[in-house]
Amino acid sequence: MAQHRATGRHYMVGGGIAALSAAVLLIRDGGVPGDQITILEHRDTAGGSLDGSRQAEAGYLTRGGRMFEPNFVCTLDLLSAIPAPDDPAISVRDDIIAFNRMVPGRAECRLVRNGHRAEDRYQLGLGAEEIVALNRLLLIPEGRLGARTINDWFAPAFFGTNFWVMWSTMFSFQPWHSVAEMRRYMRRFLHLFPGLARIEGILRTRYNQYDSIVAPILHWLSAQGVDLRTGASVADVTITGTADARRVTQLHLSTGTTIDIAPEDRVYLTLGSMTDATVTGDSDTPPPASDAPAPGFDLWRRLAARHEGLGRPEVFAGRPDRTSWTSFTVTLPSPAFVTFMEDFTRNRTGTGGLVTFAESGWLMSIVMFHQPHFRGQPANQPVFWGYGLRGDRPGDAIAKPMAQATGHEMLDELAHQLRLTANQRAEFFGGARVIPCRMPLITSQFMPRQPGDRPPVIPRGAENFAVIGQFCDLPRECVFTVEYSIRSAWTAVHRLTGAIAPPPPVVRSDRDPRALLRAAGVLLSG
Repeated sequence: MAQHRATGRHYMVGGGIAALSAAVLLIRDGGVPGDQITILEHRDTAGGSLDGSRQAEAGYLTRGGRMFEPNFVCTLDLLSAIPAPDDPAISVRDDIIAFNRMVPGRAECRLVRNGHRAEDRYQLGLGAEEIVALNRLLLIPEGRLGARTINDWFAPAFFGTNFWVMWSTMFSFQPWHSVAEMRRYMRRFLHLFPGLARIEGILRTRYNQYDSIVAPILHWLSAQGVDLRTGASVADVTITGTADARRVTQLHLSTGTTIDIAPEDRVYLTLGSMTDATVTGDSDTPPPASDAPAPGFDLWRRLAARHEGLGRPEVFAGRPDRTSWTSFTVTLPSPAFVTFMEDFTRNRTGTGGLVTFAESGWLMSIVMFHQPHFRGQPANQPVFWGYGLRGDRPGDAIAKPMAQATGHEMLDELAHQLRLTANQRAEFFGGARVIPCRMPLITSQFMPRQPGDRPPVIPRGAENFAVIGQFCDLPRECVFTVEYSIRSAWTAVHRLTGAIAPPPPVVRSDRDPRALLRAAGVLLSG
């Protein structure tokens, strides 16, 4: 319940899930009228990286999806206030829980080798040396890891284990990423270890995450009178004062418009974005070689260059060759491939999660979604999604990096991995529409970091502004999750207004004796 009413206007720079969540919390718990909240989003729609849309004749597109699980306490609490799109009598939270009871996830085909379900798909393949290294990582204090990489911690044999293939493709870790972030994931998701080989314990949404989460939130915010301005890019922010006492006084839009910030107003800055600079192609054209603009990181660079304590954006955005992967969304001409994959995986569509082709040069994975994956999607046009974690390398059938491949070439590579005949290839994929999508900064939040590289939610001396999203610093929480963004928003609203209670604490699986015992049993079994 609100402690007292938050006054003044509230400005969200960026319209991702962190900003939308801050707006919900201000209204629900802070007593702020919706018409006192303005969201400034540079794209033509809000939702940030939780997207999903139909691209006219090109088919459906979703750039990716975030993982959910029952210990995402901030996310589930927030969604308990939002009516579900198909049944407003229940909340989005309740709809997610009900859907997962109806369509429980249990992958019977997590790994594929040589065109078949891998015989060792339920085994982690860990030897004594790898088990010791994993346990040492669980026990070492994070502060002693610094900017070390996963490569620095584990011997080369570790990266050939099933554990690494499943772990890396599930969470998108690369060997050169931060071992401190991997440690956070291991401790945060310790309770999921027993189901790792089958992707058990993960929550899925009924539709894509835009239709299931973002659209209902936007509808609720609109009904509350929130001012959402799309196509409104904040190019710069004026911050005045000293490092010990500073305030945002103006927001400068790329159109030349300036918004003055009154003393009682509050500003929430989303700095950086994992989907900045995204470019797409189509069935016959690869994504462009040059990147699109990166307004989230551009704003962060400007502010960090002028103001102490706002982090170091180049740590995360300075090596796109190490933070990029390519995904693809396929709109099929018929359900034939869906039926084939149900027989191949022994999973009813929507229950299996990632299918990873462990021998693929691109380390390709696909997901057969529960259908329909988009609201209004025709029943005879199923949609599935895939990505290549190592799209920088040549494929096996397509001798080029995945980022340079057309949509049809991605299907050719998939057909090769499944050992499809020419007739099957024609039956399943003839007339399919594919949107390949290259995201140069998609894993930027995993880059090796030091203290101070990510700014705190409330930077030193900040009197009326906060930093939210994936690139602020939150103890123990895991980046690349919706929970991280929502927790950052909750922390910001609590600290800036004093009108709502702090967010619930991070669930500590690493302090649960039962979770520890079960995880130890899994690791020791290898």
